[in-house]
Amino acid sequence: MDDQSDRPVLPPINFENDRFPYCIVWTPIPVLTWLLPMIGHMGICTSTGIIRDFAGPYYVSEDKMGFGRPTRYLRLSPKNVAGGPAEWDEAVAKASILYGTRMHNLFCDNCHSHVATALCGMRYNRQTSWNMVVLCLWIFVCGRYVGFGGFIKTWLPFVIFVSLCSFLAVYL
Repeated sequence: MDDQSDRPVLPPINFENDRFPYCIVWTPIPVLTWLLPMIGHMGICTSTGIIRDFAGPYYVSEDKMGFGRPTRYLRLSPKNVAGGPAEWDEAVAKASILYGTRMHNLFCDNCHSHVATALCGMRYNRQTSWNMVVLCLWIFVCGRYVGFGGFIKTWLPFVIFVSLCSFLAVYL
């Protein structure tokens, strides 16, 4: 614990090696994110920062996201989990095992659902009502970019798409 507060000292994030302890991570999905920038691919990390994401039917990837390196992250705290780091890792593992048996569905059982299941399993913030809509908005509003490159990778295709549509609307 830190002498200054009751917040635990969290392990550092290692952007170079994509290690995000106690984080939800996000990356754009080509074409879909270009049209709707708040829609993307999400994963949850263990206490050591290893990314777990529901990357496709019957498959939860480990340490490599299904759509590329994270561009955004949201740092959470194990102090909001009754069992601390052990409970955090157990909930991530259980959600990953469960989603390894499921068919992926873009609209109702997807990567966001996997993360929500992990957060519900650990009762993060004493809640069991986590869902894909809440997580989508939470990371969109509160998530931080991994750097300038993450910002560009997220927004440049959308800006190009909107600019092209605007240009075509004016001149056609």
